[in-house]
Amino acid sequence: MIYEQAITGKETRFEKKAPQAALQLFYQAFNTGDMEKMTANWSHTEEASMSNPLGGVRRGWAEIAGVYERIFSGESEVYVEFYDYSIHQSGEFFCAVGRERGYFINRGKKLDLAIRTSRVYRKQEGVWRQLHHHGSIETPALLEAYQANVVKK
Repeated sequence: MIYEQAITGKETRFEKKAPQAALQLFYQAFNTGDMEKMTANWSHTEEASMSNPLGGVRRGWAEIAGVYERIFSGESEVYVEFYDYSIHQSGEFFCAVGRERGYFINRGKKLDLAIRTSRVYRKQEGVWRQLHHHGSIETPALLEAYQANVVKK
């Protein structure tokens, strides 16, 4: 099943134990810059990994946390929501595959974002914890513009 209604982080419609509730908590943490909630959303094992257009591959919560701390403490404003997604669940794991749309604002310049996104969660002590995230910018031109606006030269 493909879900078209976006997850923004403001939802209240998901059952607490549903995979979508874990995604809602992630987007709430990200879009409000809440490091405490982001920390609660991720697995703190060395197995945790994140691949993104700026940070390359980060492994373990300490490295991943550094990426979010940089985003949350920076001068830029970033907002994304998850849409056009599917959930694939088996036992203690689920994978969410879809798209993110949103924007990035830095020094008065706004860049609309379009990102292909996947997230893998595993239940730990009865709670969904994010184990992996991969994000790819949709087009080479958008990737170049994003990197030019984010990477400090």
